[in-house]
Amino acid sequence: MTHSSRTRANIVFLAVLALSALSMVWLFWHHPIKTSIATIAVLAALGVSARLARSIETDSSSELDRREQGI
Repeated sequence: MTHSSRTRANIVFLAVLALSALSMVWLFWHHPIKTSIATIAVLAALGVSARLARSIETDSSSELDRREQGI
């Protein structure tokens, strides 16, 4: 039963991935400038959030190190 549910999850994942790719191609075909701008904006937002996550993670891990040394 685990094997069939994993296979089903893989099929659903591939279907969502294919639908996403097809919708992106369709949007780019019909609205190239708007789609390019939106894609760049989304990628920039992901880059900024990744940098923020790294800086927050570094700060919290250094705080944990200080707490452990104080105990």
